[in-house]
Amino acid sequence: MKIKSVFIIILFFGINYLYSCNSNKPISKDKNNIMQDVNLDTATFGAGCFWCVEAIFSELNGVESVVPGYANGHVDNPDYRMVCTGNTGYAEVCQIVFNPAVISYEELLEVFWTTHDPTTLNRQGNDVGTQYRSAIFYHNDSQKKIAIESKATIAKKIWSDDIVTEIAPLDKFYLAEDYHNDYYANNANQGYCRIVIEPKVLKFRKLFKDKLKKK
Repeated sequence: MKIKSVFIIILFFGINYLYSCNSNKPISKDKNNIMQDVNLDTATFGAGCFWCVEAIFSELNGVESVVPGYANGHVDNPDYRMVCTGNTGYAEVCQIVFNPAVISYEELLEVFWTTHDPTTLNRQGNDVGTQYRSAIFYHNDSQKKIAIESKATIAKKIWSDDIVTEIAPLDKFYLAEDYHNDYYANNANQGYCRIVIEPKVLKFRKLFKDKLKKK
């Protein structure tokens, strides 16, 4: 009986020890995500064609993911064809998941103001329509405050004309179709990519070389 009791006690403490060790380990998500214990934040920007926005912001150190989508329109379940009519109210946007410990929301806004023209209403170059409007869709009051301040300071230093960028709460967001993901990376030789996106990316890399991910 004594031997059996000792064995039960040892087994009990052994199981508890193993459980306590494992319970302190961070729980990882799937291979495309980082550890759950990292505090991430999300920004949503519209700056013309979302292929351009994705190509630029995905290269920033501290940015974990960039996904294209459609924001703040008035129809349900929009698709690319519908949004391209300019009649849905949706803007082409990218949702940017970032680590504030590495790159701040203010720094993202500096890139935003620098890499597109926020003085042209519903237009970026030859891309014309409300779907291409310049927009900051904030997720909370803190982002709203920072965006307004950034517009009055950073944007005004870069652009002499009036800023027409919409600053509004994010109301609706729908993911774009899968083929829009990593569009520039997967279609670098396509005409639009070479003529429109590539010059923007090269200029961005030169201006923000200290903020790029190390390759």
